[in-house]
Amino acid sequence: MEQRQHLKDASLGLQHVLAMYAGAVIVPLIVGSSIGLTTAQLTYLISIDIMMCGVATILQVWKNKFMGIGLPVVLGCAFTAVGPIINIANTYSIQSVYGAILSAGLFVVIVARYFSKLIKFFPPVVTGTVVTIIGLTLIPVALNNFAGGQGAEDFASIENVSLGFITLLIILVVLKFARGFFASIAILIGIIVGTIIAAFFGQVDLSPVKEASWLHLPVVFYFGTPEFHLVPILTLILVAMVSLVESTGVYFALGDITDKEIREADLKRGYRAEGFAIMLGGLFNSLPYTTFSQNVGLIQLSGVRKLKIIYIAGVMLMILGLMPKIGAATLAIPESVLGGAMIAMFGMVSAYGIKMLSTVNFENQNNLMVVAISLALGLGVTAVPDVFSSLPSSISVITESGIVMGSLSAIILNIVLNFNLEPSDEIKDQIYEAAEDDAK
Repeated sequence: MEQRQHLKDASLGLQHVLAMYAGAVIVPLIVGSSIGLTTAQLTYLISIDIMMCGVATILQVWKNKFMGIGLPVVLGCAFTAVGPIINIANTYSIQSVYGAILSAGLFVVIVARYFSKLIKFFPPVVTGTVVTIIGLTLIPVALNNFAGGQGAEDFASIENVSLGFITLLIILVVLKFARGFFASIAILIGIIVGTIIAAFFGQVDLSPVKEASWLHLPVVFYFGTPEFHLVPILTLILVAMVSLVESTGVYFALGDITDKEIREADLKRGYRAEGFAIMLGGLFNSLPYTTFSQNVGLIQLSGVRKLKIIYIAGVMLMILGLMPKIGAATLAIPESVLGGAMIAMFGMVSAYGIKMLSTVNFENQNNLMVVAISLALGLGVTAVPDVFSSLPSSISVITESGIVMGSLSAIILNIVLNFNLEPSDEIKDQIYEAAEDDAK
């Protein structure tokens, strides 16, 4: 009987791993391939990210005096960080990425006790605009992969585009006809089936799996000594703040599911755990983490709220991350198959931003102007990065990033135009409702 219970617990933990696995591996895979990492470096990045997802999850579930929300929450790589990290690595260096990650994590730990009060600076009109800008800047990355990868000899070939569409179609079919758990892993199913189909066209290369070792240990500063630059740090701090707003909604949604009242002290511990996880990511050269809402949906679906299950999922992720061959298997996914999945996943980032904006009162012209000007500046600077190049360097370091420009514009314009800085229960209700709807 006891053995059967252990088996049941393990299967429930594995469900959580599968529900978040596609997101956990796709983020480092896209970042690594977009900034020109070698096969060995990419294998390390994917493996260490899987492992650190487990560490971050356990830190959040383990409630103590300093940190940990103590709810059945799973942490994974933040999708909103993909575009900014690629931009930082290509503009500065990969060492600058990790300097910014360490700084953003430390910033979150420091402001954790105040963030429940700072949340009034991030109403849906701001967070929705920021997430929409980030999502839209990811679409070109998805389309380049969809066509076979930028610079590929067979770029935009019929074979590549067909495989991308087939993968996207599989994801849509699973979402349409599957129910429950299988619907929650539609992206993962699409990638697996798409890769199997691609194998018949000779597009699957398993050599990275053969070359990878069975076991490795995390390395401090694997990619070199971190570098610290203002724009990368500011960019990832903004991304971290947006992630905290989203996490707040997840905390309240889980509190409702588990019949637990979420107090300010709980939020502080949750924010600190997330910040500490981001710092650990910078230390071992993985990527920033945030709460994964798809796992909230799985808890709702299964009705199992035990923290033990999340601990099991966290340990499973840590074990998987210590085995490079499993991380290297991700490298076998053809670019076009990955692109098909990316269109769905990163399109959802933009769609989620629009969903957040749907709660905004657009009869108020000020809200319209916040969104309009911020989107125009954010996307405009992304498309024409040299538009402010003649400005003094002390100013141009801020204006050279579309995400930073759009985000700061949204924050400042909201303060100037809407003027009301008092804490609003409506803001908290909107954040909570968005997270709860997403979980469903």
